[in-house]
Parts: sequence; structure tokens; C-alpha cells
Amino acid sequence: MRVWAWALLALGMPGPVMAACSVVATSPAAFGTVNSTLVRTTIQSASTTNAGLQCTGSLLSLLVSTDHVYATITSSTSGLVGPTGDVIPYTIYGNNSTSYPITRGTQFDFARNGIIDALGLLSGTTPKTVPLYLKTVVGANVAAGVYTETLNIAWAWNYCSGIGVGSICLGRDIGSGSQTITVTLTVSNDCQITTPSINFGSAPVVAGFGTVSQSVSLSCTKGSSYTVGLDDGQNVSGGRRRMKSSANNYLAYDIFKSAGAVRWGSLTTARRSSSDADVNPGAGTGTGSQVFNYNAKVYTDQATPPAASYTDSVILDVQF
Repeated sequence: MRVWAWALLALGMPGPVMAACSVVATSPAAFGTVNSTLVRTTIQSASTTNAGLQCTGSLLSLLVSTDHVYATITSSTSGLVGPTGDVIPYTIYGNNSTSYPITRGTQFDFARNGIIDALGLLSGTTPKTVPLYLKTVVGANVAAGVYTETLNIAWAWNYCSGIGVGSICLGRDIGSGSQTITVTLTVSNDCQITTPSINFGSAPVVAGFGTVSQSVSLSCTKGSSYTVGLDDGQNVSGGRRRMKSSANNYLAYDIFKSAGAVRWGSLTTARRSSSDADVNPGAGTGTGSQVFNYNAKVYTDQATPPAASYTDSVILDVQF
């Protein structure tokens, strides 16, 4: 009887803490608000700290070849879908790098890729969750709006959850479950604008300045309708724009829509709409340019000011 009592005491010595995993509600992943130009030209990043798997426990060694923590990610769409049906593709990664891309519909083993070990997911007594990382794919020419996708994540795990003396596995944690993650990205309107300077050259009298015929080019978000305005410059007087010399003398001029004599301004009907573009009128295309022609003229009904260099600065603005 004493021998058996001693054996029971030996078995009752302090043992390892057992690890345990479970499927829990996820946290969403949001790319935030990004303008359409950056969506098309620059990789955007997002992440979630909780992809639906939570584990607690302590292991005395790293996961071995017979241990697995699988995630299978699927969706009914092929990326983030917007209000007009445009799609922004993106790649899912197992860690905060591009080393471990996750292919949709294919089991990804967080254990075999060493990610669970690196996260310390099965060590300590504080519950930890598996994160996911997302990066958009460059090239998506899309309209403005909120883009979303719901990812379905099926988790399945089977690993040694406790190790005893001699590295003997005392039990395995085996389980499975599914959760969903909502991914969002809000695309805002944007324009790429080309505005050449207006150079009237030189002349001895105001009547000697010729008309400058030029254009501004805008490449605005796909599907966007907008208006383009020109402010009155820095020295407006009597409804006329004016250039100014360093001696505070003025030379009145103006900018007119297309080849006509209608002043291009900043308010209401003085603005120009995307449908009024001289080249490619209509909504923005995201990549192609819409061109707005103009004429700039020096007013000839003013007295010729003293010889000098005259300058002004006019702001072009776009309203969606």
C-alpha cells in the first residue's frame, strides 16, 4: 500500500498548463478612406487583430510536424465590391509581410508556417487571437463609394496541448469552427490636374498683347460628375482679374471659357461642368483626360501701365 501511495503522489506532482483554442467573434478589417488615384496606383494596407481563432495555454516546446492550425478563407466575391459593381482586389497574408500569402479556398497552415509559434499564441495564460493582414493590388480603376467584402474563415486545429516529462504529449486539442470578417474600403473622389502657366509675353501698349489659347486637363475619378472653377486671382477689381507689378501697378486681363467671351469664374454658372469639357465631355473616366479650353486676354480698354513684369495667381478648384 505504501508503494501505491508513493506512485499516486508522483502522478500528482505539478504538470503543464493545457492549451485550448476556440472560435470567437472576429474584428473587422478597414482600409479607411482612400482617394481613387491612390487606390489605382499605390498598395493600401489593412489588418484585423482577430480573425476568429483564440487560444490560451502554455506549451513547453514549439509545434511539431503532426500539429496543425488550418484556416480556409472563402468568399462569394473576388475582392471588395463597390456600389457600381467595381471590384478592388487584394491579397490576404498570414503575417505582417508579403512572405505568407493566403490563397482563397486553400487550407493555410499557421502551424507549419511558424506563425503560431512567432505569435506566441499557445504560450502564457492570456487569451490571444490570430491576426490577418491585407494589401490591395495596384491597378483598380474604380468609382467612389464604400467597398466591402465578407470573408468566411473555417478554422480547424489539431495539436499537442500539453507536454509532460520526457516531452510526452499528454493530450491533443482538436476542434473546428467558422466565422466571418467584414472588410471595407471607402474610395473618395480625386482629380489629377494639369494647368500650364499663362504667358502674354511683352508689348509696348495693352493693344499689343495677343490672345493666349490654352487648356487645362483633368483626370478624375471614374463615374464622377464635377465642376471646375477659377477664382478671381489676387488683385480683382471691378469684376476683372488683374496682374500686379512690384511697384503696385496693375494690368487687367481675364480668362474666358473655350474660344468664347464668357468669363470663367468660381460661382454657379460661371463654373464649367465635366459635361462641358471640350475633349471627352461627361463623367470622369479615372484614367483618361478631360480637356477644358480657354482664352486669356488683356483688356484693351485700359491705360497702358508703366513698363514692368506683371503677375497674378489664379486657383482652379474642382467640386464633386
